[in-house]
Amino acid sequence: MPRVSTASNQPSQRFANVHGKGLKPYQQKQLQRLYQLRLPPSNLVTVEFAQRLGSICQELDYQPISVYLNRRGQVIRVGVGSPFETQIPAWELPRQGAERLSGIRCITTQTGSEGPGQKALTAMALQRLDALITLSVSKSSGHLRRGGTAIGFIERAYLAHLLPDGESRWSVSDPLPLGILAEQDLQELVADLEDQFRRQFTARQVDLDQDRAILVGLQESGQSNEDLMDVLAELGRLVESAGGQVLQSLWQKREGPSSATVIGSGKVQELALLVQDLGANLVVFDRELTPSQVRSLEAAVGVRVVDRSEVILDIFAQRARTRAGKLQVELAQLEYLLPRLAGRGRTMSRLGGGIGTRGPGETQLEMERRAIQRRISKLRQQVQELRNHRQRLRQRREGSQIPVVAIVGYTNAGKSTLLNTLTHSEVYAADQLFATLDPTTRRLELPDYQVVLLTDTVGFLTELPDQLVDAFQATLEEVTEADALLHVVDLSHPNWEGQIEAVEKLLDQMPLATGPRQLVFNKIDRVDPEWMEDVRLLYPKALFVSSTTGQNLDQLRHTLTEFASALCPNSSDWEETGDPWSS
Repeated sequence: MPRVSTASNQPSQRFANVHGKGLKPYQQKQLQRLYQLRLPPSNLVTVEFAQRLGSICQELDYQPISVYLNRRGQVIRVGVGSPFETQIPAWELPRQGAERLSGIRCITTQTGSEGPGQKALTAMALQRLDALITLSVSKSSGHLRRGGTAIGFIERAYLAHLLPDGESRWSVSDPLPLGILAEQDLQELVADLEDQFRRQFTARQVDLDQDRAILVGLQESGQSNEDLMDVLAELGRLVESAGGQVLQSLWQKREGPSSATVIGSGKVQELALLVQDLGANLVVFDRELTPSQVRSLEAAVGVRVVDRSEVILDIFAQRARTRAGKLQVELAQLEYLLPRLAGRGRTMSRLGGGIGTRGPGETQLEMERRAIQRRISKLRQQVQELRNHRQRLRQRREGSQIPVVAIVGYTNAGKSTLLNTLTHSEVYAADQLFATLDPTTRRLELPDYQVVLLTDTVGFLTELPDQLVDAFQATLEEVTEADALLHVVDLSHPNWEGQIEAVEKLLDQMPLATGPRQLVFNKIDRVDPEWMEDVRLLYPKALFVSSTTGQNLDQLRHTLTEFASALCPNSSDWEETGDPWSS
């Protein structure tokens, strides 16, 4: 039978590293001596080592003991408590990765004949342990030491390990005699498991450039289930628009967010397990996170954690095409980053690609705070120049006495498609959130030789990040300076009423010029005609159109003609001039 040997080369500082409180000096010494022991590399455990743990467990009045060993058989951590209470922090684990185990196994004691509990198995999964050996210590007399004092008797043992694939996260053996368990080969077990993990990991790497995201939401008091589902659905669309893939959503109902991790500690552990099960490399929260919350969550789940604002900024970074758009996105990114520098450290280690790491301001992320502040100051000056430039363009339009109608609405409501259909233009349009960032103005000729200028604007969103609102003031002024507004609504969206409310709320916060505002329900080709008639009763003054099929666009042109006649009876043609900022 393999015996425990002493390891004379163990670092002396390890001897005091016993995780436990209220221990007597002689109990501390017994636990410290465990660091001097070394198991054969091929053995999960030996009978002598197991009986020694049982003896110490009895001396500690049957408190559980958890001992962690590396693959060389060296004891690297000793703690008084269950595996859940004594688990190794993520940043101290020597090996991390979805395709392998951590290289550490845990041998723990407990009283009673049951197998390892749910918390112990969860701790095994979070640490990706090679194995969890649970020794059931009997309180009845077992082996006797000199003097007749009873020492802990190992009644039975259990072997648990992770499963690479399948409905269960782990496997737990039936009760095993200690001698049978001691004969099992650790190296063979680990090699087989890691081979399966590696194949599973390789199968998931079909698209290395795509983020695989888990969405996390918090349902606070007063928020209905329907509202929460709408928030998560929109967050999913944002992630997909940013180029990510949504694997699953997770949410929790709480009175309010936790100051440390937003969601509770138990839900954080569930999230960490879900990340492992699904092979996710990104977690996205439905609200803005503080730097300390990001640090705590990333340490707990082991992958990047971003918030809703970062996803929106990433979308804007990808969609910005003109100089003006890139300028404003860079300003928004740096203003978002500045208060978070302390949370990410000077190395900016998260710059590895993916959602939350792209953009025209990406090369500036390694600058120190003062350098970023200087860059922000310079960008603000350039944005002010942009605002002055667009103000001059608007003054030219006012001089020509041609009315300007801004097309506003929630993102992906079909504003750009409507502009293209009415003016026969080719402005970029797609079925995705924030397909258009830069305002685009086109001339529309109406019956009776009337002319209006239609301006397509950036889409609105519930709780749009403050950094974007501030940075895009030059763009939003196209809305505030317009003579009239077309509020376009996607009638096929499940939460179209909530989108109307969100847009109207944002419009009311802007210093709009007095002028008419026309509600236009778009995408009527996707809804049931009978149900649409019910909506018509609620909004009798609204227009119902389809920008893709052209249905009822004549009614919209007639309304625009009335706008033009009321606003500028003697409107004349206006010659479009290129925008030097759009180059």
